[in-house]
Amino acid sequence: MRARHRVRELAQQAGLRLVDQTKFVTAVSELARNTIIHGGGGRLRAGLLLDGARQGVYATFEDDGPGIPDVQMALTDGFSTGTGLGLGFGGARRLVNDFDVRDNPTGGTIVRVATWR
Repeated sequence: MRARHRVRELAQQAGLRLVDQTKFVTAVSELARNTIIHGGGGRLRAGLLLDGARQGVYATFEDDGPGIPDVQMALTDGFSTGTGLGLGFGGARRLVNDFDVRDNPTGGTIVRVATWR
């Protein structure tokens, strides 16, 4: 819940439309859940983005879990390592403008998402 509230505040500060705020908050909620359940917990960094006249908001999740062996498979609708429907990770990617997944050099996964106004 803290992640949702924090990024909603940032999205409002960035001047995102309500629909874009909602999409970003939904994506962050799913990624926070994945960080806790699959990554064993982790860290969230979030903030505002400025690129010339463009404004946006970003969120970066880092965990110390086992990593994602096959990112492409994990992003495929219907793929799940648990009891879910397998729509969350790929769905989060569709809800934001920028989506990046990479291995954390110290172990685990880093996922960064951003949405622009």
